[in-house]
Amino acid sequence: MYKMYKPKLMRSRKFKLISNLNFQKIRFNLSPSWQACLPIAGIILLGWGYAAVAADPPTLESLAEGQANLKVGMDTMWVMITGMLVFFMNAGFCMLETGMCRQKNAVNVLSKNLIVFALSTVAFWAIGFGLMFSTSNGFIGSSGFFLTGADNSPATGDAYQGIFSALNWTGVPLAAKFFFQLVFAGTAATIVSGAVAERVKFVDFLIFSLLLVGIAYPITGHWIWGGGWLYGIGFWDFAGSTVVHAVGGWSALMGAALLGPRTGRYNPDGTANAMPGHNMSIATLGCLILWLGWFGFNPGSTMAADPNAISHIALTTNTAGAFGGIAATLTAWLVLGKPDLSMVINGILAGLVAVTAPCAFINVPSAAVIGFIGGILVVFGVGFFDKLKVDDPVGATSVHLLNGVWGTLAVGLFAVGASDQAGAIYAAGPKAGLLFGGGIEQLWIQFLGTITVGGMTVLLSTIFWLALKATLGIRVTTEEEYEGLDLGEHGMEAYSGFLKER
Repeated sequence: MYKMYKPKLMRSRKFKLISNLNFQKIRFNLSPSWQACLPIAGIILLGWGYAAVAADPPTLESLAEGQANLKVGMDTMWVMITGMLVFFMNAGFCMLETGMCRQKNAVNVLSKNLIVFALSTVAFWAIGFGLMFSTSNGFIGSSGFFLTGADNSPATGDAYQGIFSALNWTGVPLAAKFFFQLVFAGTAATIVSGAVAERVKFVDFLIFSLLLVGIAYPITGHWIWGGGWLYGIGFWDFAGSTVVHAVGGWSALMGAALLGPRTGRYNPDGTANAMPGHNMSIATLGCLILWLGWFGFNPGSTMAADPNAISHIALTTNTAGAFGGIAATLTAWLVLGKPDLSMVINGILAGLVAVTAPCAFINVPSAAVIGFIGGILVVFGVGFFDKLKVDDPVGATSVHLLNGVWGTLAVGLFAVGASDQAGAIYAAGPKAGLLFGGGIEQLWIQFLGTITVGGMTVLLSTIFWLALKATLGIRVTTEEEYEGLDLGEHGMEAYSGFLKER
């Protein structure tokens, strides 16, 4: 077979070219200019080769620096992504509050929840962040307006403990730290929106949000997360049961109380008339968005991409939310006779709020207990505030205030303590709780922090609301309330063409 094909192969032009190849006879048909460049190219190639051979090997210091830069990059990415998750919780509040309010006020509720983050951005950038995190005198940050000098509190020396006393323990850029803290501040203001819904003047809510985020929230936040006096005595709130939720809850309570109930909400004998939300579908969607956002809220508060920490915190967070929803369902079924969907929603949120303070310092069974108790509390809390004639259309005070307080106290009950790391993630943290052999000391500190933060927030928010009431008036007219705030405040309807309820 080879002989058969050999003559044909030998006759091919390509084969002849290859067989006659002689490198000594190859002539380069290059112009003189290009031929003059060949020696220069050779020198460059020799230089590159020499540099590759002669380059010094990497040192341990350079490798360590590279690892440190990589860690900062990963930490920054984690902080930014979780901050964006918390920002997306604004969509959850929009859906939840709108769905639980009446149709004629949908535009008003949506408008408040949308603009509040824009206002929070301005207030926290201009003054709030500096008051909260700049140089400490124990009570309030003394410098750092417009972010200048707002990262000066001394680090504690422990990478995870530092988040509670200052922000400068990590190399994450100041802009990332600000963004993450901003979305938390905006959440506190959003909590107020639901409690004062359907009768507050739009302009008053805007002004109150600026005052809350710019002044009240940073002052008490400085006590805990900015190296203030509460941090100094050993108060712990990992992700904000007190710093965010209870502060928002106290402010909401005072606003709802000073506004008074919605027209027709209570009868002369004190009994409450039902004013059901107009769209429980979007309220449920809002709950699910908030549940998702909590995986940024709590695990993101590590402000570091620590795999053990963030996975443990995500697990305790989810467990508490799940048990809160189950407990609220069962409690509503037993007490009210039906498994009320609004109670199921608020039960899930109650469990999430309650676990926010202790999520890094407890084991998973403790998270289940904390969430279960939170789910029970929220059902009875709604009835309790109704008896006080505090009209809260969405149950914000029951969810955020009651369970913010409960979650803060839970640190003093369920924290495993620095000596036992089998069930929690941080060696630097609160002392062991009462139920874990630590005595009453940590519980007392948590109680002291709860009442002092509550007292200051009540004082400041009451001053803000009363000042607005005396100057602008905080409540819409009876006619506007009857017609709906969508038309009275905004001149438009959310559902054009639909029948309006009265």
